Amino acid sequence: MNLELINALKDIEKEKGISSDVLLGAIEHALHTAYKKNFGSAQNSRIEIDKETGEIRVYSRKTVVANVSDSNTEISLEEAVKVEPEAKEGEVIEIEVTPRDFGRIAAQAAKQVVVQQIREAERGLIYEEFSSREGDIVTGTVRRQEAKNVFIDLGRAEAVLVPSEQIPTEKYNRGDRIKAYITEVKKTTKGPQILVSRTHPGLLKRLFELEVPEIFEGIVEIKAVAREPGMRSKIAVHSRDENVDSIGSCVGPKGMRVQAVVVELKGEKIDIVKWSSDPKEFIANALSPAKVESVEIDEEEKAARVIVPDHQLSLAIGKEGQNARLAARLTGWKIDIKSTSQAASW
Repeated sequence: MNLELINALKDIEKEKGISSDVLLGAIEHALHTAYKKNFGSAQNSRIEIDKETGEIRVYSRKTVVANVSDSNTEISLEEAVKVEPEAKEGEVIEIEVTPRDFGRIAAQAAKQVVVQQIREAERGLIYEEFSSREGDIVTGTVRRQEAKNVFIDLGRAEAVLVPSEQIPTEKYNRGDRIKAYITEVKKTTKGPQILVSRTHPGLLKRLFELEVPEIFEGIVEIKAVAREPGMRSKIAVHSRDENVDSIGSCVGPKGMRVQAVVVELKGEKIDIVKWSSDPKEFIANALSPAKVESVEIDEEEKAARVIVPDHQLSLAIGKEGQNARLAARLTGWKIDIKSTSQAASW
């Protein structure tokens, strides 16, 4: 296997980017362990692989003595001078002790080492690739479900969608292509573990970046996101160019852009509102589609009192308080909503 081994290591170095010197070092270590297992103590032995020919030799370090009491660690002067003519008592010399059938053991050890090193290198590359993409979006195919966890095939790797990151209203069937948001990449003994989410607000933001060129180019900015996954979301947008309509850019021609995001999120409703540096205006916008009459704010408490027309009250609050709740999350303000008639009794 000698020259074939060297050529194989060079090919691996080119294809996988794993240094042949690293592989040779690992193989030498594995052979040392194999020698110890098959031929006794290896504490005083050394394995050497010729980098040019691949020839493998085993050397034993022995001390030159007048009378040998342990043949594993000592050698007589008479025998030593046959190997090293200048040998003297007390010196340590190396003697080749390569076993006759060591080539077979070496071949097995080399194969195991190479396979392991390639696996570890590939795991390292996958970890580097995906750890740098935390906070990014990936597209994959649902492979299987185990204990409510959904495993998604990303091609070179597999991602895990745990129950807490799944949209409650969604069903994940084998073969479905879905997009998910990378929340964390962990190093484990079995390789990198990629954790993804379908509920994270960042997913909504990244989906709009994919669909809206103005967001991707930085002309339109998503200032805030609030989600109740699978049900409804609100995003606040701002245009850095006064000639570009931030809401219109996100909606797209005939609503195509926002509709593409809604389809990906399996029907999740999305309200797009205009962001403002003025808290009163921003709170009023956040309560869309309800129309607001007035907003009073308490900056110390970061609370707002909002008055809406009587016929808009239920719309402003929303079903089970959803609209008001999302508006509060989007703006970061506590919002108390009253109708015009209710406000008269304040």
